[in-house]
Amino acid sequence: MANESILLAMLSQTGLLTPEQARDLAAADREGDAGLVASVVRLGYAEEEDFLRRAAGALGIEYVDVSEREIPQELAGRLPLRAAEQYVVLPVAWEEGLLTVATSEPFDAALADALRIAAGCDVAFAACPREKIIRASQKVYGLAADALSKMEQSGIYDADAEGNAANKFDLSEVNQEAAIVKFVNQVIAEADRQGATDIHFEPMERELRIRYRVDGLLHRVDVPPQLHRFQAAVISRIKVMAGLDIAEKRLPLDGRIGIKVNGKEIDIRVATCPSVYGETVSLRLLQKGGGVIKLSQLGFEERDDRVIRKTIARPNGIVLVTGPTGSGKSTSLYAFLHEINTIDKRILTAEDPVEYEMAGINQVPMKPDIGLTFARTLRSFLRLDPDIIMVGEIRDRETAEIAINASLTGHLVFSTLHTNDSAGAFARLIDMGVEPFLVSSSVVAVLAQRLVRRLCPACKKEGAPDPRIVAAAGVEPSFFAGRTVWNPVGCPACSKTGYKGRGGIFEVLHMSDALRSLVTSHRPTAEIRAKAVEEGMTLLRDDGWAKVFKGFTSVEEVVRVTEDADG
Repeated sequence: MANESILLAMLSQTGLLTPEQARDLAAADREGDAGLVASVVRLGYAEEEDFLRRAAGALGIEYVDVSEREIPQELAGRLPLRAAEQYVVLPVAWEEGLLTVATSEPFDAALADALRIAAGCDVAFAACPREKIIRASQKVYGLAADALSKMEQSGIYDADAEGNAANKFDLSEVNQEAAIVKFVNQVIAEADRQGATDIHFEPMERELRIRYRVDGLLHRVDVPPQLHRFQAAVISRIKVMAGLDIAEKRLPLDGRIGIKVNGKEIDIRVATCPSVYGETVSLRLLQKGGGVIKLSQLGFEERDDRVIRKTIARPNGIVLVTGPTGSGKSTSLYAFLHEINTIDKRILTAEDPVEYEMAGINQVPMKPDIGLTFARTLRSFLRLDPDIIMVGEIRDRETAEIAINASLTGHLVFSTLHTNDSAGAFARLIDMGVEPFLVSSSVVAVLAQRLVRRLCPACKKEGAPDPRIVAAAGVEPSFFAGRTVWNPVGCPACSKTGYKGRGGIFEVLHMSDALRSLVTSHRPTAEIRAKAVEEGMTLLRDDGWAKVFKGFTSVEEVVRVTEDADG
C-alpha cells in the first residue's frame, strides 16, 4: 500500500493525475485484480491510449503499437505462452539478455517480477493498450492458443493414439470450463466480433484450417499449428452443440445452435460433410431479432427508392429480387416487409430457413424431409386470408405458378430468383414452364442487386483509379476525369483490408406496358434490358459508379461484383 501511495504521488506530481484524482483512486475499491491503468480508465480519468502514451514519457519507456509491428515466433517464444496469456503481455524486443514486453500496466512492479521468473531473464516494459495486445497475441500465437495448450497438458485428448482417442471421448460430459469448450467458444466469439457471417472448419492433410467470411470474402484465422491434432475433438464438440450424432462421420448432417455471444442471441446453422481428411464443418451466424434493416438504410438512389416504395404499396402483383447467393436478397425482402408491416395487414412467409425473426408476421420454416415445401406451403397460405406473401425462393414451375396465381387473385407476393440481372428474371420464369402472358401480367417489378464492400472511413484515400482495373471494366479513362474517386488503404480499424462493412448496388426494373408487351412476345433479354434502360432504369454497374463517386466504395469493388452482370 505504501508503494502505491508513492506511485500515486508521483503520478500527481508529473501531471498524469490531478491530486483529487490520485486521492480518489487511492480510496476507490479495485474491481478484482484490476491494475492501476485499468482503474484510471474505469473511473473515467483518461482514455487508455492517451494515458499510456503520457505514462510512457513519464517513465522513460517506449510506447509501442503492436498492431503495426511484426512479432517473430522466436521472439514470442522467449516468454511461455501461459504467462503471456495470464498477464496479457507480448514480447516486442530482445537485446543482450533483456526481454522487452508490451503491457497495459507498466506501473505494476509485481508483474515485472512474475515475468522475470517466467522468462528466466531480465524484463523491461513497453506501454501498449490491452485490446491491441490481445489482438496481436491472437495473430502471433494463434486464436485460443491457451486452450490448446491446456488440452496438450491435460492428456485427456491423446491425439497421437491410433484412431485419435478424442473420437471416443463423450464431449457432452466435459465440464463447461474444459479447454475444448473454451476453444470453440472463443472461435465463435471472435467471429462475431469481426462481423463474420460464416465460419469454416476445413481439415487438410497437415492442418485444420479455420476461415471467417467477413464482408463477403474469406479470411484465414491464425490458429496454433498443433490444432490439427485435436480436429476430431473440435468437430465433435460442435456436433454436440448442434445436437448431431458424433458417431456419424460418413454422411452430411445439418443442425442448429442457439448461443449468446457478447450479450447478443445468435442462431447458428451447422452443416457437416465428409471429406478426404475428415469432416468439414460450416457455421452460418444469424443474429436473432435486431438483424433487420430499414428500407431507408438499403441505399437506393432517388429514382429507385421512389419506384420501390410505390411498388410495395400495391395491393397485388409479384416483386422479385434477383442476384447470386450472398448478394443480400433476403435482407432486401425483410426491409420491404418491415416497411409495410402494419396492424391492418396479414403477412405470411415461407422460408428455408427463417433467417431473421420479425415481430408481427407469420413465418413458416420449410421442412422438405416431411413434405413441407414451398409449393405445399403456398397452397395452404391461400386458405389463410393473407394480404402479403413472401416465399423464400421460386425454384420450380409448381412454386412459380402458385405464386403467380396468388398475385392474380389479389395478393402481393415477394420472392427471389437466381439470375444475374433484372431483365433475366422473365426468361428464367418462362424457362421453368410458365406461360409468358402469365409472367408479364403478374410481375410488377424486379430488383437485381449485389453487395459491395464499404471503404473504411478511417483510412480511405482520394486518388486516381488503377488503370488496369479501369481497362478490365471496359470503361474509358476519361469517364473518371474530373471526378473524385477514393481508394482503399488499410489500417488497424479495418484489419488492414481497406474496407469495413457492406452495402448494396441496385438495378430496379419497373414493369411498363412496353416491357409487358416484350415479355409476352418472349423477346430476348437484351431487348428487354435496353427498353428498361430507355425508360429510366439504372444498370447495376452504373449504380455502382454513383456510389464510387460518393466515396462509399471503390472502382475495384464495383468491377469485382458486376463481372457477371450483362450490360
